[in-house]
Amino acid sequence: MINISDSARDRLLHLLDKDEKGKSFVRVGVESGGCSGLSYKLDFDSEKNEEDELIEDNNIKLLVSKKSFLYLVGTTLEFSDGLNGKGFVFNNPNASRTCGCGESFSL
Repeated sequence: MINISDSARDRLLHLLDKDEKGKSFVRVGVESGGCSGLSYKLDFDSEKNEEDELIEDNNIKLLVSKKSFLYLVGTTLEFSDGLNGKGFVFNNPNASRTCGCGESFSL
């Protein structure tokens, strides 16, 4: 399961309503790259692919490829717009190491 915090939900709903007309899914994933080996990916989509897992949490429909799902189980997606201005943050309990910016990790 992947969890969506209230702050992330509010920001995602705002972005879907404002900028992503016709797109009703939030796609999260993991890809090779970043200074720690794997990096997070966040995007919007209008279609569910056959290999996608559909997860609904906090009124958000997430699409996650089955390959990425293994890396993200138990993760909470949060949003911070404070003085640090971080944006979306993945709090992943599976990550053994993360980089300073929090955008990449390793297991």
